Amino acid sequence: MIPLSVADENVDLTVRRISGNAEVRQHLETLGFVPGSTVRVVTALGGNVIVNVKESRVAISNEAAMHIFV
Repeated sequence: MIPLSVADENVDLTVRRISGNAEVRQHLETLGFVPGSTVRVVTALGGNVIVNVKESRVAISNEAAMHIFV
C-alpha cells in the first residue's frame, strides 16, 4: 500500500484504506474515497492532486491524499 499522493498518474488504483481522524475520513468518504472504489490520479500540481473518482474529477490537497492508501 502507498499513499495516493505518490501514486503514478493515469493508472487505475483501488482504495485500500483511509487514515486520519473521523472528520478527515468522513470528508474523504463524502467525496467518494471509500475502500474498494477505483480511483485514477490525473495530475499532481502545486500541492494539489486531481483525481478521477466515481466518474467525477476531484481536486484534493496533497495532505488529504496522504490519508488515502491504494
